[in-house]
Amino acid sequence: MKIIITQEEAVQKGVWNDVMNMFGVQNEDETYPQEQFILTEEQAKQLKLIS
Repeated sequence: MKIIITQEEAVQKGVWNDVMNMFGVQNEDETYPQEQFILTEEQAKQLKLIS
């Protein structure tokens, strides 16, 4: 299973810093609120987005 989360959703859920680390995004990188990141089921569980 794949889970899609946008940058905006990640910020709202308080997991944006973790998503940044998972995908190698740096603070100085330009990102957009609707930019999508595809998480594996295991990654989503690590972030407590699913159980």
